[in-house]
Amino acid sequence: MDGHGVSRKGMITAVYWVLLCAAALQGSVADIPRFWKKSVSRVGSSFVLPLSGNVYPLGYYSVSLSIGHPAKAFDLDIDTGSDLTWVQCDAPCKGCTKPLDSLYKPNNNLMHCENPLCAAINTSGNQPCKTPSDQCDYEVEYADQGSSLGVLVNDYFSLKLLNGSLVSPQLAFGCGYDQHFPVKTPPPPPTAGVLGLGNGKASIISQLSNLSVIRNVLGHCLSARGGGFLFFGDDLVPSSKIAWVSLSASSSDKHYAAGPAELLYNDKPTGVKGLKVVFDSGSSYTYLNSKAYQAVLNQVRADLKGKPLKDAVEDKSLPICWKGAKPFKSVHEVKNHFKPLQLNFGKGNAQLQLLPEAYLIVTEHGNACLGILNGGEVRLGELNLIGDISMQDKMVVYDNEKKQIGWVTADCDRLPNADRDYNGDFSEPYAADFGILR
Repeated sequence: MDGHGVSRKGMITAVYWVLLCAAALQGSVADIPRFWKKSVSRVGSSFVLPLSGNVYPLGYYSVSLSIGHPAKAFDLDIDTGSDLTWVQCDAPCKGCTKPLDSLYKPNNNLMHCENPLCAAINTSGNQPCKTPSDQCDYEVEYADQGSSLGVLVNDYFSLKLLNGSLVSPQLAFGCGYDQHFPVKTPPPPPTAGVLGLGNGKASIISQLSNLSVIRNVLGHCLSARGGGFLFFGDDLVPSSKIAWVSLSASSSDKHYAAGPAELLYNDKPTGVKGLKVVFDSGSSYTYLNSKAYQAVLNQVRADLKGKPLKDAVEDKSLPICWKGAKPFKSVHEVKNHFKPLQLNFGKGNAQLQLLPEAYLIVTEHGNACLGILNGGEVRLGELNLIGDISMQDKMVVYDNEKKQIGWVTADCDRLPNADRDYNGDFSEPYAADFGILR
């Protein structure tokens, strides 16, 4: 952790270690009635959720989900860099930041080692369960040394699909009763936990897909003005203009990784190639490996020579900041002093364009700061993270069905509306018997 408020909960989530005794649904997919074992293909087998938050000053985007019966709302950080969802839990709780009445309360719904999902997501190689009937303990540790310790549970998630259907499938998640936040960070955000959206089998998106509720596709649209939306299923995926790249074979490690990519500055080669790029909504800022970071910093500084910007070393918001003749009020006042960055991916000619507003913030002091950080300083090694700052005002789609990730410029302030955007082309609401809202 570098002490600059780099990501959710002060946690960088693209690289992490999950130690799990066991975790699985109470009852397997085979227990679902046959009429649910069908192809999810008709329009409306998706759902959309509004987001709250921003890159600066909050440093996170969150979504409200209703869990339990009766349902209770929990605000969770959205995180495509990890797959385990967890909620602060009254079991009792150590290190929790939420008041007691806002914690999740387990109710005879602990999960046991005998459930089949546990073996698939136990990445430690250890099997601490002594008997199949033991409870499923988990520990997730993030790259900045933040962590959550708890037990796996399953409960109802209340969801409304675009076609009007109300469903509440039982999903597995962590009941976190011991949270640790790094000391050298701002106070943790007022969220109740993490919504793990990685492509591992423990991920909420994977579980929903295995239950045939939706296709294994998700996406987000993060507004630079705050808020945005998150969607599950493929109904909102644009049919054209979206740039697609294949997920790397190593994406099986629960990350959405693409590459190799070449780094350009103002459409000119920097000499940096072969970058492995991870798309991580759990990180506020973008991280490049040491070589790529230094290349960007050198180019930016050379380009600023002769311009009316000076180093603002007194501003500790981020490592590199600049000040003008008077305080800046927004990125739009300073962006013309900077050039765009590009990441070119492989043979498909897909390009991720990072305009200055996709790598700059303006702080409360009125200075412009570089929202690209050195990943080598936070144990990321050769990994490169595309964080929220560089995904703002883009629809980013994680398609686990076709093993690809895509992006397109979008209006993230406009929450999709089923009738408006699809001309009301939905079938009548229907019901599944594994958890109807009543």
